[in-house]
Amino acid sequence: MATGIRDKVAIIGMGCTKFGERWDCGPEDLMVEAFQECLSDAGIEKNDLQAAWFGSCLDEVNVGKSALPPSLALRLPNIGVTRVENYCASGTEAFRGAVYAVASGAYDICLAIGAEKLKDIGYAGLPEFSAGMGLTNQQWFPNMTAPGCFAMLASGYSAKYGVDMKELKRAMAHVSAKSHANGALNPKAHLRAPVTEEVILKAPMIAYPLGLFDCCGVSDGSACAIVATPEVARRLGKKDFVTVKALQMSLSNGEEMSFTNWDGSGFVTTAKASAAAYREAGIVNPREEISMMEVHDCFSITELVTMEDLHISARGEATKDIMDGFYDLNGKVPCQVDGGLKCFGHPIGASGLRMIYEMYLQFHGRAGQRQLENPRYGLTHNLGGFPFMNVCSIAIVGRNEA
Repeated sequence: MATGIRDKVAIIGMGCTKFGERWDCGPEDLMVEAFQECLSDAGIEKNDLQAAWFGSCLDEVNVGKSALPPSLALRLPNIGVTRVENYCASGTEAFRGAVYAVASGAYDICLAIGAEKLKDIGYAGLPEFSAGMGLTNQQWFPNMTAPGCFAMLASGYSAKYGVDMKELKRAMAHVSAKSHANGALNPKAHLRAPVTEEVILKAPMIAYPLGLFDCCGVSDGSACAIVATPEVARRLGKKDFVTVKALQMSLSNGEEMSFTNWDGSGFVTTAKASAAAYREAGIVNPREEISMMEVHDCFSITELVTMEDLHISARGEATKDIMDGFYDLNGKVPCQVDGGLKCFGHPIGASGLRMIYEMYLQFHGRAGQRQLENPRYGLTHNLGGFPFMNVCSIAIVGRNEA
């Protein structure tokens, strides 16, 4: 019987660039910036790395569709590099590859790195965005927009639970305001200005009921992690190291697109992947046991419904928890502690690793003004695709308990 990977893999180093409009950098520069921090943090030499996984999503990021760019940019020691892509979950997919390689016993030390350079290609989530996603998407979704797709979650949620749209919009505004308050405390975030709920509610409409501040931005960035066996971590003198408690993934199988059993109010994949992750991590009551979360807040409504799909808020109760401050920085389960996609933007291949980076900082007490007190479990939720067709990747990390 499968036993899972709980505490079989340690994160011994991480790095992350400042996210934003990095006009002065190419994707290779961003990878080097994140890698240098990561390597220094791990306290190892580049030649100690035995294999690497590289996450990127779009064709036009100038890093190509092969695995050569990180090998060339980082001058890796002639090791195997595997390029992975899984929509917006590409960063966590790279992490998953490196972690599973170490957990399997095939390697002792591996690198996971993700990068994306979106500003140079004009990627903005509007109809012309399909040109950056290949010919198939141009044919299937010629007029589809991400805000339009995700806005439908609000209609589905409102109808299912009888939540008045004004009440729902107020909760969505609190989601965004909370993230902006956290991002203001983070020097690596793209957007660092606090924004009030009133300003958010009065902002121009993008796709009803999503206004300007309900949508995450577009940015450039890179993040990476070095993972190893706990024995290697101890040999390096790392006593209070972070280990992976669970990694689970779920992909849509077509049921949502057929609308047979799906009401449009949430994500089937998130509910399934998170339940499996809790079992792997030995978590019985996530509402009480999870200390902090980074979730895929591409839009404020996405974060809101995710609170229920993660089995933290009861069904139909997320708006109440949000308005009660349950997910605020000083709440019971702080969410988007670093500012989230809302304040970092979403350089696709980097986002999943950026989320884990914040968890890693928190466990090592390096999060500055946003530092939480004695966290035990941190959860990251990386979503790729659209409400009706998506992939969800869940990671749970925490201090070593083995």
